[in-house]
Amino acid sequence: MSEQQEKKTPKNYETMRALAYFSQIGITLAATIITSVLLGKFLDSLFGTTPWLLLLFSLLGLGSAIKSMFYMPKVK
Repeated sequence: MSEQQEKKTPKNYETMRALAYFSQIGITLAATIITSVLLGKFLDSLFGTTPWLLLLFSLLGLGSAIKSMFYMPKVK
């Protein structure tokens, strides 16, 4: 019975590790884009430049989200 648990543990460990990695990617992408959109919307309302800063910060947020994906550690 302990042999079955030993065989099962590495597979479960790898699965949980992969799920944690993919959830980290999703959360990082969403948080980066949402933060930049909210910042652009706030600055638009502050300066009265209605769609421009929102568009600018949306594109910057998208670019930084893609860049942050390349700096995430690889799953071993």
